Amino acid sequence: MNFHNARFLAAYGTSAQLPPSNGPEVSFAGRSNVGKSSLLNKLMYRKGLAKVSSTPGKTATINFYDVDGADLVDLPGYGYAKVSKSEKGRWSELIDGYFNQERAFALVVSLIDIRHEPSALDCGMVGFLKEAELPFAIALTKADKLSKQQAAKQRAAIVKALDLPKGTPVVVTSAEKGGGIEELRALISRAVGE
Repeated sequence: MNFHNARFLAAYGTSAQLPPSNGPEVSFAGRSNVGKSSLLNKLMYRKGLAKVSSTPGKTATINFYDVDGADLVDLPGYGYAKVSKSEKGRWSELIDGYFNQERAFALVVSLIDIRHEPSALDCGMVGFLKEAELPFAIALTKADKLSKQQAAKQRAAIVKALDLPKGTPVVVTSAEKGGGIEELRALISRAVGE
C-alpha cells in the first residue's frame, strides 16, 4: 500500500450522508485532543491533509481519505467538554451511525494518549470494538513526551486497564518524531490486504 498516494475525498456531517463502502476502510477513533489529525498526516506523508487545530474537537465531520484504493476514515474526536449538548449528540449519532452501517471495516485504530490512564470513553470505545467483534488495534500517541522507559511502563498499564484480547496490536507512536509510524503503516497494509 503506497501511503504517498493519499488524497482527501469528502467530509460528511450526518451518518445518513455517508456513501456505501467502495473498498476496505480503516477508521481512526479517539478523544478530541489525542492527536488524530497529526497522526493521519504523518501516515499519509502530508503536512496539512487532515486539518490540525490548536482547539480540540475541531473534527466535527467524518472525513474520508483515499490511500491507494483503501479509505482512511477520520471519525470526530469524542469527549471534548467545551462543546454544546446538541453538537455532542450529533457527533455521537455520526460515530454510532457509521459503525451501525454495513461497511467494509478492515481495521479500527483506537487512539489513546500514552501519557494518561485510558478515560471512561476510551474504555467504552474499546469495549464496543470487542463486543462488535471488529478488527482493531491500539495506537498510543504522543510517545515523544515520555522517556522510552516511561512509555514502556505506560503501555503495559494501558494494555492491562483495557483488558485487551490476546494478540491485539498495540503500537506506540509519535506523530512528532515518527516513532511507530512504519509499524502502523504495515499493520494497515496487512489489514487492507486481507
